[in-house]
Amino acid sequence: FAEALAMAYHRTHGIPVKLARIFNTYGPNMRPNDGRAIPNFIMQALAGKPITVYGSGKQTRSVMYIDDLIDGLYRLLMSKYNGPMNLGNPQERTMLELARIIKQQTRSTSKIVRKALPQDDPRVRCPDITLAKKVLHWQPRVTLQAGLERTIEYFKREIDNHEQNRLRNRRLAGSAR
Repeated sequence: FAEALAMAYHRTHGIPVKLARIFNTYGPNMRPNDGRAIPNFIMQALAGKPITVYGSGKQTRSVMYIDDLIDGLYRLLMSKYNGPMNLGNPQERTMLELARIIKQQTRSTSKIVRKALPQDDPRVRCPDITLAKKVLHWQPRVTLQAGLERTIEYFKREIDNHEQNRLRNRRLAGSAR
């Protein structure tokens, strides 16, 4: 509805309208507990806990590193194009494949476990970026391997910082007695 409203406003008033349709994006600064697959898999793997894959794990996602999204958004905003534009990575991966890749990259000994698939979980999520390639001369450039490497390093630092803060708070509480 928001897209239709924005386009109606564009047609009526001639105001430029940029509508980014953003697909699964990941990278540093994600919240560890936001419920999305990549941070869940990374946090579980780094903690040595079972990595939870829902359903058969054959449902697919196409994941894009944040730097590619920022580049796509910038190009869309600077373009003369008005209307919706898919910004995502057209390379699909199964959820099971993503879990295995993350397990390998974290060097985790975690087991991959399966749980029931939520009813509203999409089976396939993959954008058609033909228009973005043509109009914006844009496509994702960061490989899954490189993006995950940067994201995993971020989560490792966050875990280390959290642990250091916990120990410092414990020492401060002990010295206040």
